[in-house]
Amino acid sequence: MEFESLHEVLRSLYDEMMPLCSQMSGVARGIAGLGALFYVAYRVWQALSRAEPIDVYPLLRPFAIGICVMFFPIIVLGTINGVLSPIVTGTHSMLEGQTLDLHKLQAQKDQLEKEALLRNPETAFLSSNEEFDKKLDELGWSPSDIASMAGMYVERASYNLEKQIRDWFRELVEILFQAAALVIDTIRTFFLIVLSILGPIAFAISVWDGFQSNLTQWISRYIGVYLWLPVADLFSCMLAKIQGLMVEQDIEKLSDPSFIPDGSNTVYIIFMLIGIVGYFTIPTVTSWIIQSGGMGNFNRNLSQSVRKAGSIAGAGVGALAGNAAGQVKGQLLTKK
Repeated sequence: MEFESLHEVLRSLYDEMMPLCSQMSGVARGIAGLGALFYVAYRVWQALSRAEPIDVYPLLRPFAIGICVMFFPIIVLGTINGVLSPIVTGTHSMLEGQTLDLHKLQAQKDQLEKEALLRNPETAFLSSNEEFDKKLDELGWSPSDIASMAGMYVERASYNLEKQIRDWFRELVEILFQAAALVIDTIRTFFLIVLSILGPIAFAISVWDGFQSNLTQWISRYIGVYLWLPVADLFSCMLAKIQGLMVEQDIEKLSDPSFIPDGSNTVYIIFMLIGIVGYFTIPTVTSWIIQSGGMGNFNRNLSQSVRKAGSIAGAGVGALAGNAAGQVKGQLLTKK
């Protein structure tokens, strides 16, 4: 199977797993209903104890979340996927356009490289069987000609071996590049399936006091993971554009009749290795796009509180030590 078909399998897997969300709705409705009961009762009793009018609008929050839990695949997942799917389609079309241009340029470059090798009489026999046979026919059977034939066979075998090694390493790097993209897509699909199936539970828990941030955290994480694919497409589009610019430079050089190519693909392989490493930075880049308040602010406030408490404790310990030293000194002076 090709890598593109594997990506299609992962997309179909996500669609096949979505009906499992309905199986969690029953448990989620029970958790949300119990949380709504305590949520409403606590605020009603608080208002009655203070002889204040009951504010009805905040009490509608658990009921709105309950509706989302009941129709989670349609209201929540359908809305988010419907809003974000055009982004995926747009970035994928950009990638397809760049890839198509790159294939055309690469075919043009390969043809020009072959023509450039044929222009040079010393290297024409390396890439063309006809030129090789023609050069053999020109030689005789003298010891010097036999030595030249042996040298031609050795040189041609060395050229073919070197070319095969370069092509093999290039194919290996390309496979690793595609594998890195497949790893990112597989992890993305797994995260989306888990977030989708357990999404009703997350919404139901957010009804309870103290867990309100669970709702925004789930939405931000789902959107962040969903955007892994558009960011990966943009990264691949950038790499394809860079490769296209390099191929255009090579085509410009090959258009010069005096230019003889060396046949190396070192720069291309380097960029493929950069691409393999760059694919694993996609989750970090995506976290810069979508963020929500909550645990980050909590951790920052907690760290600040710990530092302040440490400063206060240090000042208190210093003061106690100073008082103790003063008392000891006073006692010594009194004895004298």
